[in-house]
Amino acid sequence: MRPAHIEATHRSRLRRVIVRMAGVADVAALAELRGIEPDQLAAFSGWVAAHAETHLPFVAEVDGCVVGSAWLLVAERVPGNGSLDRWYGDVQSVMVREEHRNQGVGAALMAAILAEARSRDLVHVTVHSGRRAVDFYLRNGFSHHRQLLLWEPAAPGTRR
Repeated sequence: MRPAHIEATHRSRLRRVIVRMAGVADVAALAELRGIEPDQLAAFSGWVAAHAETHLPFVAEVDGCVVGSAWLLVAERVPGNGSLDRWYGDVQSVMVREEHRNQGVGAALMAAILAEARSRDLVHVTVHSGRRAVDFYLRNGFSHHRQLLLWEPAAPGTRR
């Protein structure tokens, strides 16, 4: 995939945000953005390698430094509705360094992820958002869906 070049304005100075699929050289930056401790880097690197076909990491760079990341889970649904090929996506673990927030970095990451989803002809893409980010996803083309329901197990010691 070619990098998506998106430009964002910050402090009256034009800065270039480059979003690309992450590679092996980006694992340390991905781990740091996820809060993975240095002693867990090897295990995280192994996880990334083991899930390379299903969990696609993207990084955003400004001035050559990784300032954000987002992941696209690509999974297959059970065949049906006249199709044997029903792939979908789920946006996961979107993170932008605090000093780079509200500068177009998150939007650039979403643009790259959704371009990848289109190129793979995914049926749909979901996101499980925290409250603070709902408006961000709505601005980036996501919508509420009345048929998406959630089940969570009860806390230990309670019944649901």
